[in-house]
Parts: sequence; structure tokens; C-alpha cells
Amino acid sequence: MSVDRSTDVTDTPATRLQALFEGHRLTPTQRRIAHSMVRRAADVPFLSSVELAELAGVSQPSVTRFAVALGFDGYPALRRHLREVVPAEQAAAGSGSYNEYQQAVEAEIENLRHLAELLADPRPVQKAGRILAASRPLPVLGLRAAASQAYGFAYFAAKVHPDVRLLNEGGTMIQDRIDAAVRAGATALLCFALPRHPREVVDTLAYAREAGLTVVTVADSAFAPVARHSDLLLPAAVGTGLAFDTACAPMLLGRVLLEALCDDLPDAQARLEQFDANAAARGLFVE
Repeated sequence: MSVDRSTDVTDTPATRLQALFEGHRLTPTQRRIAHSMVRRAADVPFLSSVELAELAGVSQPSVTRFAVALGFDGYPALRRHLREVVPAEQAAAGSGSYNEYQQAVEAEIENLRHLAELLADPRPVQKAGRILAASRPLPVLGLRAAASQAYGFAYFAAKVHPDVRLLNEGGTMIQDRIDAAVRAGATALLCFALPRHPREVVDTLAYAREAGLTVVTVADSAFAPVARHSDLLLPAAVGTGLAFDTACAPMLLGRVLLEALCDDLPDAQARLEQFDANAAARGLFVE
């Protein structure tokens, strides 16, 4: 699906820089360089590697390694590319439009637009919903940065699914818990995987597949390290404009997946109504 961006307010120098960084796993130092570049989107195409290093507070070799990590031969090649994608006149016009916080919001809006484009074909999410609804119990995995995404999904899924098991703490027992889920009848596992990707998540997914589980993964990219251990991967980009990633699109995709799950659970509506009745009887919520 093509999108006309000629009048898109999110097509700014900052968001073009964001797009350049998407899909690359950067070290903390490299993320610092990227963050500094976004903050100075108007100036960065014309900075030397030494000037960029001073701006980011890193060494000049770190800037060179950063350029190579993005797929360029070196910093001069990266700067030539930046001058093509962020022309001077456009950079000057866009640099004063948004501050760095607004730029992060605009980048997330773009991520959500991209997610909407992907969901124009609902079949992958619908397939995932069927797979997850059929698994009793349903283990939901998310470690470190993805732990909150897994918790949120499991919290709501437990209202409609009879047996949801949250796996949001790593350690030596995580494989034991997968074994227990398989013995109890689990056929699938849902994983939320966000950068930086813990090695333990990759190892756990490999173990889950060896145990016979179908792995459905929500990840920041179709090329994430967890892809090779996933039977069905649903991508949703994270924002990288701030010091720590923002995950609005993965969170929303998780809620969409919950909707698909409900569609394949015939008693989902009855369970929700029962929960509401119990909550009212207990005075659980303040109206």
C-alpha cells in the first residue's frame, strides 16, 4: 500500500532520521549519537565526525562505528546520504517546528500509521488470535523492556481466557514453567520482544518450539533476533527518539491481538459480563 506523504506533517527531517535508524540494533553509545542527531536534525548533515562526536559527547571513532552499523562505508558516506534525505532548505524549515519531545510524539504517530497500513490485511492477526485462543493454558512471555507489554496483555486476556500464565521474570525456572504449561495442554506461546533483545528470550523461544509450542511473537521488527524462533511474527516499530524506547505501536498491536483472541473465544462476552457483575457486587471500581 502506498501513502501520499506530500502533505504529511510528520514528514520532517527528524522523522526521516528516525527512519534511518529503524531496524538497527544500536549500542547505548550509538543510541546517544542517534538521539543527538535527531535533536539537531537541521544541522547534522553538515557536521564533521568530530563535531558530531562533540555534540553527542562520544569519541570520534564511535561516530565512525555508528555509521558502519547503519550500513555505510564510513561517516562521509553517511553525511552524503543525510544531505540527500534532509536537504538544507527543508531542514531549516522543519527544525523550528517541533522540539525534541514533540519529535518523539510525531515519530510515534508515524509508527502507528505504519501499523494501520499493516493491519489493512487482518489475516495474520486473525490467525494469531485463533492459535492463542486454542491454547489451554496460554503462556505469555515478556522480559525486561517487554515485561510490561506481556503483563498488560495477560491482565486483560485473563478476563476472557480460562488459563493465562504470565512469564515476565527470567531465570532458571522459566523452562520449568514452559514444561508445566505443555504438560497442562498448552499448544502455543505468545511472546512480546522489544529491544534490546535479551539473549534469554531467544533461548526461551527456541526451547518452547522444541517443546512443541507454536510461537506467536509481537516484535519491533520482522528482522528482530527472535524472528527465526517464531512461527508467526507481528511487527510494530518502537520509537527511538528519546533516551529510552517508546512502545506505543507494540502496545496497540497487543490490544488488537486481544480483540482477535476474543473473536475466537465463544464465551468471551459472557466472561466479561460476569466479571463486570462481580466487580459491581464487590465495589471494585470507583465510578
